Amino acid sequence: MEPGQLIRSLFPDGDDIIFDGDFFAGVGRNGGQDVAVLGTRGGVYIGVELALRMAGMVLDVVRDHPGRPILLLVDTKGQRPSRRDELLGINGYMAHLAKCLDLARRKGHRTIGLVWSEAVSGGFLASSLLAEACYALPGAQVRVMNLPAMSRVTKIPLERLEVLSASNPVFAPGVENYRRMGAIRSFWQGDLARCLADALAEPAGPDRRRADGLLREGRLLAAGVADRVRHDPV
Repeated sequence: MEPGQLIRSLFPDGDDIIFDGDFFAGVGRNGGQDVAVLGTRGGVYIGVELALRMAGMVLDVVRDHPGRPILLLVDTKGQRPSRRDELLGINGYMAHLAKCLDLARRKGHRTIGLVWSEAVSGGFLASSLLAEACYALPGAQVRVMNLPAMSRVTKIPLERLEVLSASNPVFAPGVENYRRMGAIRSFWQGDLARCLADALAEPAGPDRRRADGLLREGRLLAAGVADRVRHDPV
């Protein structure tokens, strides 16, 4: 789906969204409600400049429009793999973006992520996945670390990871596996404007990811471990 078509589907009441290269932002109207929109297109890599720009837009909404919902439509191949970005401390810029989204949630802004095309690695982890709830279109692509990279980091042989990925969603890419793990709450199909309106109407509550992962048999231990950390005596 082209980003313009996506915007029209989500906001049939109109929008004031401006496209600037691979970045777009503005306001869409859904059911009489203004929604701040922040997104990228073209599978752009997120470098220090883009991460800082996105964080600034989030802070602008928090400062100028208290309580306005924020919709993240980030299409990315991940953080930019360049020496320049690493030397400038891209990890700090990505952390700053994540903190700004957390601030928005704490200030009462509903934050919703929609994976509509591609969501990869740190670009996904520090944006749409940090939203209060993250949804996806059925044809979207989600992956954080491929198996060869995972093998290098964990020291688990690649052959073993390939066997595990066949049955365990934690080791496998794909949007359905992320739904099973609870990272993706559900798929949006059909009337996307209605899907967005329903998501905005859901009451705010505690993070459901661990509980969803347990219920869907995608993450069997996370909920129990987190509960023990919170409640077991020291």
